[in-house]
Amino acid sequence: MFTGIVQAVGRVTENSGGRLRVKTPVAVLRRLALGDSIAVNGCCLTIVQRRGTEFRADLTDETLTLTSLGALRLGDAVNLEPPLRVGDALSGHQVQGHVEGTGKLVELRPDWMTVAIPKPLLPFLVLKGSLAVDGISLTIARLTRAGASFALIPHTYQNTNLAHRRIGQSVNLETDPMARHLGQLLASRQITPSRLTLAELRRQGF
Repeated sequence: MFTGIVQAVGRVTENSGGRLRVKTPVAVLRRLALGDSIAVNGCCLTIVQRRGTEFRADLTDETLTLTSLGALRLGDAVNLEPPLRVGDALSGHQVQGHVEGTGKLVELRPDWMTVAIPKPLLPFLVLKGSLAVDGISLTIARLTRAGASFALIPHTYQNTNLAHRRIGQSVNLETDPMARHLGQLLASRQITPSRLTLAELRRQGF
């Protein structure tokens, strides 16, 4: 489990054949052991090798299909977050590292960012709700039928990979897990948002 609070920015040193190698700041590497999880641009990966200041992770076909990790090039900056430990601060929101798809950067400034969101993910977004974008816990400041916008503070922009991003690039997206589970539950009861009233929920046995 993660919180979407990026701990460091690493650099890709290898990305081929389902193998990803990342040069990692020592402060983060000290917390990691063989077999540990780490969020790379919001995607939970397993460390299968540690060598010097680098770790290696294997990318499954599912990961390559649903995330932007396969498109990473040598030298690209990636957001890194080790898994939570007992006693760690819960500063962001609950993030599992289970990327559901990618969006496109359509606007990016040091104080503002807009991302085009795939239609299947839009129902799980709410104004002032949370969304993990490349593993960064962000609050939705504006929501439209096409995407979401976020107000950025200088610290977030300067201490994540956002400072290295360009318009048109893909970003990994993970919606709030609670919203996904609730959506699945309502769908199983055939309850649409227009029918989401207290009386209807009681009738369905909630």
